[in-house]
Amino acid sequence: MSAEGKISWREKMKNMRFAFFVAGRYLFSRKSHNAINIISGISVCGVAVGTMALVCVLSVLNGFEQLVKDSFSQFDPDLKITAVQGKSFDVATEQFSTIKNMSEVAVFAEIIEENALLCYDDKQLPVTIKGVPQQYTAMVDVESMAFDGAFKLKKNELYAAFIGLGVANTLGTGVNFESPLSLYVPKRIGTVNVGAPETAFRREFLFVSGVFFSGQEAYDNKVALLSADCVRNLLDYSQNEATSVELKLVDGTKVKRVQSAIKDILGDKFLVQNQTEQQEDFYRIMKIEKWISFFILAFILLIATFNIIGSLSMLMIDKKEDIEIYRRIGAPDEMVQRIFLYEGWLISIVGAVVGMVIGLILCFLQQYVGLLKMGSGFMVDNYPVQVQFGDVVAIFITVVLLGFLSAYYPAKSVERKKQ
Repeated sequence: MSAEGKISWREKMKNMRFAFFVAGRYLFSRKSHNAINIISGISVCGVAVGTMALVCVLSVLNGFEQLVKDSFSQFDPDLKITAVQGKSFDVATEQFSTIKNMSEVAVFAEIIEENALLCYDDKQLPVTIKGVPQQYTAMVDVESMAFDGAFKLKKNELYAAFIGLGVANTLGTGVNFESPLSLYVPKRIGTVNVGAPETAFRREFLFVSGVFFSGQEAYDNKVALLSADCVRNLLDYSQNEATSVELKLVDGTKVKRVQSAIKDILGDKFLVQNQTEQQEDFYRIMKIEKWISFFILAFILLIATFNIIGSLSMLMIDKKEDIEIYRRIGAPDEMVQRIFLYEGWLISIVGAVVGMVIGLILCFLQQYVGLLKMGSGFMVDNYPVQVQFGDVVAIFITVVLLGFLSAYYPAKSVERKKQ
């Protein structure tokens, strides 16, 4: 680099430091007109309130998302294997034997799921029956979700059902009812007699061993857990057939790594899903809701930053004599523009920092003290919050960018006002 280039670079750095210093003095010193101080304060407060709202709203949405994840994870296994084509598949293969013997796999459960009709007296309800093995409790802590009764697949040597609270309420049944439930499923094998359509279904009588409450309507209102042997007999499945295989991994295992290894073992004929992928549509909707909220609040924040335009315009009028002095001593218009551009940036940065600090304090108070209550009948007492570092960074960048856009036009107008 030439000596001339070094001087030019040093001069630019000196001009930038001078512009930043003057901008700071203009922001924090008293102006000749009190209205300018008031408008500058309003600008900072507007940015701070908008930033605080973004931090709080996104943290609450994160909290609800985590609450739903925890709720789904009560039933959803760490990994779930299903066939890409067809409903059932043979689990008595070398590939599944290899998976079962993996050191990372703590529980290997063969599951049979099917849609069915559950009846009690004159009430009927379409449900999803899930045939599970007795060791299912080692995978899902269903006993902790027991609202009434207990998780048992047989009652008095007869098949029993562990049903959701919504299912029990709809059918008007419970644990201590003497009359059994009637379960109907379509026949998988054989022909249908059109003259006797009832022969197209197979029926099984079930007693209710327990009622569970998970907090998720998708399970509480639709699911009935049965013995895998019972469902196999009803659907004419062989002992080696299943509609899915659910895996519980050893604590501390990296799910993604095991998922990738199992995909390599099974090939492209099977779908291997982790907990998030099992509820992919639901989580996608929650992400969309979160970012729609972000853009709506960012738009409101953009409107709030318009105060910066008014503040800078009035400041330029107030500092008209200063601008003339800068020009007479040889300051280029670029440096004068930088002063007011940095002034707008400082307003947005101060507002962003103040808003973030207040927002984070409110979030932590809500998390540990519980400022806002949800009332009775909810899974949790307080509104859930979860602050994510990525959100904080995105909010700060957004606020600074909006501050730059708001300050750019007034700063550029300095050259046009040159006399």
